[in-house]
Amino acid sequence: MTITSSHPSVTSRPQPDPELWPGLATIPSGPRARVSAAIAGSLLRAVCRRLEIQLVTPDELPLPGLPAIVVHDEDEFLRRVGADGLIGFGEAYLTGAWDSPDVALLVTALAARVDQLVPQWMQRLRRVHVRREPRRHRNTVTQSRSNISHHYDLSNDLFALFLDPTLSYSSALFEVVDGRPHGPLEAAQHRKIDRLLDQAGVGPGTRLLEIGTGWGELALRAAARGATVRTVTLSQEQLELARARVDAAGLADLVSIELLDYRLLDGQYDAVVSVEMIEAVGDEYWSTYFRTVDDLLVPGGRFALQAITMPHQRMLDTRDDFTWIKKYIFPGGLLPSVEAIEEITRTETQLSVTDRLSMGAHYAETLRLWDQRFCDSVDEVRALGFDPTFLRMWHFYLAYCQGGFAGGYTDVQQMTFVKDAHERTS
Repeated sequence: MTITSSHPSVTSRPQPDPELWPGLATIPSGPRARVSAAIAGSLLRAVCRRLEIQLVTPDELPLPGLPAIVVHDEDEFLRRVGADGLIGFGEAYLTGAWDSPDVALLVTALAARVDQLVPQWMQRLRRVHVRREPRRHRNTVTQSRSNISHHYDLSNDLFALFLDPTLSYSSALFEVVDGRPHGPLEAAQHRKIDRLLDQAGVGPGTRLLEIGTGWGELALRAAARGATVRTVTLSQEQLELARARVDAAGLADLVSIELLDYRLLDGQYDAVVSVEMIEAVGDEYWSTYFRTVDDLLVPGGRFALQAITMPHQRMLDTRDDFTWIKKYIFPGGLLPSVEAIEEITRTETQLSVTDRLSMGAHYAETLRLWDQRFCDSVDEVRALGFDPTFLRMWHFYLAYCQGGFAGGYTDVQQMTFVKDAHERTS
């Protein structure tokens, strides 16, 4: 019996256009690829047994509610995984060599026990096998614009299809019912924004700087409180739509939006807010980022940060790795750890942490809703000019990230800092 995904129009097997998807055009071949595929097959079967993941063919029906991998082309699947690890795992999904009735459930199972996926002796050899992040992805002042454009300038219309009316592209903060995030996405996005503005002390007359405009919802809500807002972005598409939304709201006298790198900012502000922008900074520039915020804040000023994070040791182990997400979604991206943020701000700035809220389960629910809306809008996505391989890529990206938060591999934090009077120690 053939497996049908819950979103068949997204997950049907495409034939990637070699001009649009050159990295998918060639399946690894040769003696080394055969050996690597054999090793990958042994590891995959062991992992599936240990994690109780169903590994089936298209003629088998997996049990509902349990994670499953449906293998359509075993040779291609294992060759890609053997040659390129998790990048190959994702690429084999893009080509349809494997599928799953529920990608997020599968990734949740993998993420929850990620340290047990391969034997310890193989983990010690990861530096030999895992690819390094290309130097061309470094987040210099000149390169950051290109890295941001790769993702955020795809199409405003695309993002509008799966985001809620606020166009907020970051974790929402839901009500918690019976221990689980629950409620309408739009209200949860407003709750997230309002909490950040409250933590930053934004009110009438506040001089607010926002680093990372998005599509302008936070700036709109801050201006509605009577704040004067300067907000900067590196996305031309976001800039244009955010300006249009501010004009439509009649708040252009309170909100200034600029296409500008955070390192080129000047002025003095009572508050700074930055929502899920630090992930695009890169670890070599984290000190620059926090020093810049420190320099721009007046004494006693407040900084509200929302950041996707990962455990500290995992961040240290993987920060130079080239991953599927970095290759296809966020070039140059890197998730910090809470420890890294606290260490830099403690030793290099006058910023002191006064509050921290962990929201990982809320991001899993946010992503679930985004993925559901995206999969329900595939006809509209196609009408925008995106091909079937893109549909699989975007669904995999949203479900992959959902699984990461649900399985505890990643988290998201709201952190509040106050600029105090002590001097820098370095």
